[in-house]
Amino acid sequence: ALTVRFITRRFIGDYDPTLEMIYRHMAVIDGEMVHFEILDTAGQEEDSLQIEEKIKWGDGFAVVYSVTDRCSFDEVMRLCFLINHLHSSPKRSGGGEQPPVVIVGNKKDLQFDRMVSTEDGENLSKALKLPFYEIS
Repeated sequence: ALTVRFITRRFIGDYDPTLEMIYRHMAVIDGEMVHFEILDTAGQEEDSLQIEEKIKWGDGFAVVYSVTDRCSFDEVMRLCFLINHLHSSPKRSGGGEQPPVVIVGNKKDLQFDRMVSTEDGENLSKALKLPFYEIS
């Protein structure tokens, strides 16, 4: 839903969170036209090789968890570690240079269903030295 909202500038209520999709989008950022290919993984991967291939594919990452799902939050550290490990590999072209990564807590508006506090997200982002945002 976050990706669809970024591309369309509106909320789509019928979004299927289990579908993996690649979205193509162009936007002007700092006066320059940028072409995006966004892989929305849907977070359904069971196989660690699948996850690694997707991480190798990316040049930047938004690691998104739901504030209403503690398990999704618990995956953030593991995914950030994998991103760091796979992109610092000497085998990777440009190895050693870390891609941009941001941690995003989604569903901020669902206060009554919240299982992960804002403070939890902030503390994790400080520990990993990554930017953090909570959104709806």
